[in-house]
Amino acid sequence: MNQAEPFIIGGESLAPGSVRNITFPITTMATGTASSLAVRVLHGARPGPAVFVSAAIHGDEIIGTAVIQRLAKELQPETLAGTVLLVPVANIFGFITHSRYLPDRRDLNRSFPGSTGGSLAGQLAHLFYREVVARCSLGIDIHSAAIHRYNLPQIRIAAGNRKLVELAMAFGAPVIIESPLRDGSLRDLAQKQGVEMLLMEAGEALRFDRLSIQTGVEGVMRVLAQLGMIEADTGRQAVGIPARANRSVWVRAPRGGVVQMVRESGAAVRQGDQLASVSGLFGEDAEDMVSPLDGIIIGHATLPVVHQGDALFHIAAIPHPERVGARIESITEAILASEPEGSPERLLDEDEVV
Repeated sequence: MNQAEPFIIGGESLAPGSVRNITFPITTMATGTASSLAVRVLHGARPGPAVFVSAAIHGDEIIGTAVIQRLAKELQPETLAGTVLLVPVANIFGFITHSRYLPDRRDLNRSFPGSTGGSLAGQLAHLFYREVVARCSLGIDIHSAAIHRYNLPQIRIAAGNRKLVELAMAFGAPVIIESPLRDGSLRDLAQKQGVEMLLMEAGEALRFDRLSIQTGVEGVMRVLAQLGMIEADTGRQAVGIPARANRSVWVRAPRGGVVQMVRESGAAVRQGDQLASVSGLFGEDAEDMVSPLDGIIIGHATLPVVHQGDALFHIAAIPHPERVGARIESITEAILASEPEGSPERLLDEDEVV
């Protein structure tokens, strides 16, 4: 059996089959407290690719942090082929202040590639890319919806990349969406530098939910197995074929008032199906919201108080949506059935509204 070479990172050398926490200094905060980027490096005993899994690039999107905590317990470097870099919190500043942004009000995921002499966001983006992303051939970046919104677990990939389609299928989230790259985003920079990227969207800001966490953990493990980095676990929950979409629409509130939801994320809808009803403060002059197309609801707002024009539903265009809806329902039931008695119910919500 071939043995891996040592892995060099942060000026430290990791022997094959070892694990180490590495911290990269970022800056000194206003209080004089030092801040750093924490990375757990699991260097396998056998040669293989390097993959990073990152969370909380938007500081309030913490689902990925819980996923990475679980991965840190499950992955063992002695049985690993290749190297896994775990970044539970990319934006430590937003994480501790419960904010999407950094203290300079910049969005880290619009600040790549950054520079050593730029803004705080630019410096952190540059550090994250140089020390983590550039060392890997694949990255899995985990996001959630914004506050008061929920995203059905889904994988987003760049269009026209057959390898990413295969990895996204292996991940096994209910829906795969081919979405455009945005200037300054991690995915955009990674593609330009030849690093493949899967982006997971799941859950809502500042909350954990079992469906999102378990989908993330199971999905990452299946991708690592697909790459030959770990042995496939036949005990893991079997998944069907994810639905694929390259178009989605937002459905917005026709008036301001109070919304009564009829459907939520994961529901299959046909064109003309009722989604919700929005009425005035006394329940007067209710207006129905209907689906403009056949598809699956991949995100919805959870705040009942709305203004005219608020995006309340995000629907991916999918033929035969009932098939996907049935699969999502079976996955949800299986996960909830495994919860210990007395555990909290799932908390639902959606992504950056465009």
